[in-house]
Amino acid sequence: MARDYAIYDVFTDRALTGNPLAVVFDGEGLSDEAMQKIAAEFNLSETVFVLPADQSAHSAKLRIFTPARELPFAGHPTVGAAIALAERQAGGEGADLDVMAVFEEKVGPVRCVTRLEKNGCSFAEFDLPRLSTPVRAEPDRDTVAAALGIKPQDIGFENHRISVWDAGVPFVMTPVRDLSVAASVECNAIQWEKLAPLAGGQLADAFVYCRGGIDHEAHFHARMFAPHVGIAEDPATGSAAAAFSGAVHQFDELLDGHHALQIEQGVEMGRPSKIHLHLEVDEGKITQGRIGGNAVKAAEGVLLGV
Repeated sequence: MARDYAIYDVFTDRALTGNPLAVVFDGEGLSDEAMQKIAAEFNLSETVFVLPADQSAHSAKLRIFTPARELPFAGHPTVGAAIALAERQAGGEGADLDVMAVFEEKVGPVRCVTRLEKNGCSFAEFDLPRLSTPVRAEPDRDTVAAALGIKPQDIGFENHRISVWDAGVPFVMTPVRDLSVAASVECNAIQWEKLAPLAGGQLADAFVYCRGGIDHEAHFHARMFAPHVGIAEDPATGSAAAAFSGAVHQFDELLDGHHALQIEQGVEMGRPSKIHLHLEVDEGKITQGRIGGNAVKAAEGVLLGV
């Protein structure tokens, strides 16, 4: 059976930057094993398969795979799939149009709004399906530093310290002193697997961040490493941004109201990305979060014989 697919570069408005994503539009009838093999064939950080929704009120079911395993939730496949499906629905004709969709992911239903731009780049934003929660784990600073190839004294800035957060996928949030330290990080896969705590049956990935960015509009600069699921480094990670919201709120002590943050990632890989994170804080707690970004179609084709 022939199945259409497209490659989108996500969290960017320029092709060949951002985080590439394979979108397989007709995943119905594929076994879990077949999906995993196709994701390994694409060998991108994630491949998303679109299937009919279980509930008629929802738009589609999304299955998300890295080259090594399935994920319950991921941000760049959600943004990329939303834009890909909205553009496909529009028939390739340019239009200024807002499209609302609810996707079924293993983490739960995810509400997403896409803005199609006739003479611009499409943008999608989704509500966090799960607010970030702390994981009770205290990774040792020296051990984390050794696994990341940096000095222990380079970890931490202001009152930010190592913490572990989970909004569907767990991450060890590792603040570093500045951009130069972030650029020097080299994640040792074996050492990281030994130290990473488990949360919900998943090993926590490494999310390294510092204040500011190469882009003057960025509030934070970040890198993400998940070697145990086949991702040596990721150019943009929406699920990490979702989890990161908890760390930002804790250490920056966000006041009640709306907070709009921009996270840059992928700079060291030559694939700069921009992730938009919006948080609503009320009575000292995050009550709602949204993640958004642009996406650009870079290629399209047909899978044969699967």
